[in-house]
Amino acid sequence: MPALFRQCPLLIPKDSECAPQPVNRMSNVFPRNCKITNPLAVQGEGVYIIDRTGKRYLDASGGAAVSCLGHGDPKIVAAINSQLERLEFAHTGFFSSVPAEALAELLIKEAPGDLDRVYFVSGGSEAVEAAIKLARQYFVEIGQPSRHRVISRLQSYHGNTLGALAAGGNLWRREKFNPLMIETSLISPCYAYRGQQDDESEFDYGQRVANELEAEILRLGEAQVMAFIAEPVVGATLGAVPAVEGYFKRVREICDQYGVLLILDEVMCGMGRTGSLYACDQDGIAPDIMTIAKGLGAGYQPIGAMLCSDKIYRAIEQGSGFFQHGHTYLGHPVACAAAHAVVKKIMDRRMLDRVLSQGVRLHKALLDKFGEHPNVGDIRGRGLFYGLEFVRERDSKAPFPPELAFNKKLKQNAFEAGLICYPMGGTLDGQQGDHVLLAPPFIIENTHIDEIVDKLDTAIKATLRNL
Repeated sequence: MPALFRQCPLLIPKDSECAPQPVNRMSNVFPRNCKITNPLAVQGEGVYIIDRTGKRYLDASGGAAVSCLGHGDPKIVAAINSQLERLEFAHTGFFSSVPAEALAELLIKEAPGDLDRVYFVSGGSEAVEAAIKLARQYFVEIGQPSRHRVISRLQSYHGNTLGALAAGGNLWRREKFNPLMIETSLISPCYAYRGQQDDESEFDYGQRVANELEAEILRLGEAQVMAFIAEPVVGATLGAVPAVEGYFKRVREICDQYGVLLILDEVMCGMGRTGSLYACDQDGIAPDIMTIAKGLGAGYQPIGAMLCSDKIYRAIEQGSGFFQHGHTYLGHPVACAAAHAVVKKIMDRRMLDRVLSQGVRLHKALLDKFGEHPNVGDIRGRGLFYGLEFVRERDSKAPFPPELAFNKKLKQNAFEAGLICYPMGGTLDGQQGDHVLLAPPFIIENTHIDEIVDKLDTAIKATLRNL
């Protein structure tokens, strides 16, 4: 064991025996970035994470829009402990479990449209993999095996496994792995800040980019197209961009017309993040298949899920009877127990009302501070899911040159200020553009919103000074 981990317990230091460790400490962990040494997190407390030195960081992005209920919720911890005392694991090749059945019933009770079955996995990428494979098997089962093509949108992100990565439209994330991935068609995102023309209404713009889906289906041949996958509110790669009114209704019409399955990826934007349990409710549509994760477990346990319509489930049930897919930890009882407690808390009407009201306050605070900022081009989002897009010049919307690494410097400066946020680069095309994503816990108070905005302002100023 490296000496660092023998020196003192992983608790907040109360004296000098656990003083800050050297940056070049020994570790056997393979980190996300081999050139950066992150501090050790030792405790979560509400909207804050505390590192080993005692420094507190306001978790304004919930990690990656995960910690929607904050850290250390006693009811969720109690649900986990209670399930551990009963049953920690039962393989789904042999058993279902009480927590899995209860969670599925709860999710379907509130689900839109004809969604009727839930397939539990361990995260968002797994959920998207399951969705793509289910879509393919559905068409094989109903005698349309030629349907295999997936259509997605540029600047989308659907996960990091090969199938999910192939379904996404973030060119930078895909580049190294392109030879390993299935071919996916990419159409324009619904990104009004960049795409709407001066002589075009928002509605007309939305219809125009939605109709790209029909054009691509016809180009490929409708007998070849299996599914269209999209995020109702685009998260990591665009920075909380919601579609304009009418866009998704037109998408739903096109999918129905050509027999294409609509997969909605709510891994980041679902589970109350935008102010309703399912984000697509706010667009007035329902998918054939949906993926959820992140806020489903709120970080207390790794869990994700794929939901599908009764029509799709019956095709499998009445056909081969076996979904040719699976993972060891499907429907993990402890993860399902944690998620059940999380969803129950989110579904309390007061919590969803809080997301909407605090979202309004966050939006106003961001507009008051950055609405006229010369380097903030757009502020967008829904509920407690907001993004700021940065520009070199507001009128032209010209981005900062990628070599300046604006988003990386912003992340570092925010972290030094005690703020966890989610900056990303490549907003426009996978290479150019910078934005920051905010997805704070639903429990934030007004003072926390003020702290987020003030610390973000400090970080932006420090970043601009050093460009």
